[in-house]
Amino acid sequence: MNYLSKINSLIKSEVKRQKDSLVMIPSENYASPAVFAAMGSALSNKYSEGYPHKRYYTGNQYIDQLESLARDLALKIFKLNPKDWHANVQPHSGSGANMAVYMALLNPGDKILGMDLGAGGHLTHGSRVNFSGKLYKFSYYSVNPKTHLLDYKEIARVAKKEKPRLIVCGATAYTQKIDFAKFAKVAKSVGAYLVADIAHIAGLIVGGVHPSPFPYADAVTMTTHKTLRGPRGAIIICKEKLGSDIDKAVFPGIQGGPLENVIAAKAVCFAQALAPKFKQDQKQTVKNAKLLASTLSRNGIKLIADGTENHLLLVDCRNLQISGKEGANLLAEAGIYTNANMIPFDPATPLNPSGIRLGTPALTTRGMKDKEMKLIGLWIAEILKQPKNKKLRTRIKKELKELTRKFPIY
Repeated sequence: MNYLSKINSLIKSEVKRQKDSLVMIPSENYASPAVFAAMGSALSNKYSEGYPHKRYYTGNQYIDQLESLARDLALKIFKLNPKDWHANVQPHSGSGANMAVYMALLNPGDKILGMDLGAGGHLTHGSRVNFSGKLYKFSYYSVNPKTHLLDYKEIARVAKKEKPRLIVCGATAYTQKIDFAKFAKVAKSVGAYLVADIAHIAGLIVGGVHPSPFPYADAVTMTTHKTLRGPRGAIIICKEKLGSDIDKAVFPGIQGGPLENVIAAKAVCFAQALAPKFKQDQKQTVKNAKLLASTLSRNGIKLIADGTENHLLLVDCRNLQISGKEGANLLAEAGIYTNANMIPFDPATPLNPSGIRLGTPALTTRGMKDKEMKLIGLWIAEILKQPKNKKLRTRIKKELKELTRKFPIY
């Protein structure tokens, strides 16, 4: 077998899948060709353990400039003063970024208050199968059982009872705005650090369509490949006084040599996020999500929290007599890619949950707007309400390909 030819063929097949389908997984997006160019550059050849001007290898004179520029741009997109804030652009992933922050600020066994996974929290917010739940003592806050909204009075009550050393806020499946000022008030009342995980909403914050965690949080973690449209990776921004400890936690704490090609690609996506069009697109992303939500609701699809204020939606499949996994697979059969997801107080299991998580970042990047959201919403509703109608899915897949040709990528 010609393995190189096989690898190339599989890559081309994946690109074709992305072109011919609707990518609606909220944690996925389309990175720009400029981001790809940086990732595929000769920077991948260079070892650069340490930080700019403090390396363990020679030959980093240009790498140092690139990483310093990436750090500066990371602060600039959030309009932060480098005298007050510090950026670390080396984390390989959002999970690693959260791990580094916990390691920098806490000792193993310390108490953390995080969002329950079933209510929309992330694995690193205290899941018992994750490092966070194994190394630290977690307690949890949830959402209101009726409204599915964060209840800040209840969060304050839990914090007062548990007295955590750190509170982590932010979510992976929460459809409403997060009030970081209220979280900061709760953290201050119990003398806890506040860490904001904005992996999903970083681009929305840059675009001014979601409240910012600055200046409320002590440290902020985020991925760069979701609403920021960058390479797969993460960054940490923290108060300047915590910068040294967090840097040490990243390297040598949990990582070795940084991926300087990816760091250069992060710098590219930050530079692109400064353009007016990026901010316009973030506004359209939220508008698209709201239009999609209203279309689904009008067509009998039940949504958690009755809609969305950000880039994602959660469908409750229970009244459709299908599981979230079945629903996601039916949509995928028609070329609409989403993911099965737990809903708040889900009676089902994580492996076969009751919900479907979907969003609009990638659709917006392609240029889709109001008209397309209404059409896509109708398609989704039809598919989910008629799970046994294979002809329907075949018809929609054909129509969907015609739509994607009007919004080409790559």
